[in-house]
Amino acid sequence: MYAIVEIAGAQFKVSKEQWLYTPKLQSEVGTLLTFDKVLLLDDEEGTVVIGAPILNKVTVKAKVLEHTKGDKIIVFKKKRRNGYKVKRGHRQEHTKVVIEDIIK
Repeated sequence: MYAIVEIAGAQFKVSKEQWLYTPKLQSEVGTLLTFDKVLLLDDEEGTVVIGAPILNKVTVKAKVLEHTKGDKIIVFKKKRRNGYKVKRGHRQEHTKVVIEDIIK
């Protein structure tokens, strides 16, 4: 059983007891979350239900494990023959969640 869920503007394919990194969520560690924007559901029998645009009465329960940062990305800008060089780094913030249950 899996579902396609929209979390913080991004779509994820989730199944029970799977953990994933989402964009930073404003929740404390250990908080139980409920995601109700389920776009697609595939149950144990192989039946696929597609929402238009979302499925009603289907929710995904998750728990926040930790808040982390991703790998550093180097942003380097240069304009030739002008002596212009800029080097900057960026680390995106993520929230690690574990999917506890998919309720239909």
